[in-house]
Amino acid sequence: MLKWALIFFVISIIAGFFGFTGVSAATATVARVLFGIALVIFLIFLVLALIAGQAIL
Repeated sequence: MLKWALIFFVISIIAGFFGFTGVSAATATVARVLFGIALVIFLIFLVLALIAGQAIL
């Protein structure tokens, strides 16, 4: 998921450089949403790993 967020971010930068502001804004929004989803999933797995680690001890 982070890979796709990075790809959309790069597309946004390139589109902004060439003046396609609509495409740039849309891809930046998609990249931001994908990054947010990846961050939430990471935090969920982090909490689950910490809980599982305490259950083993």
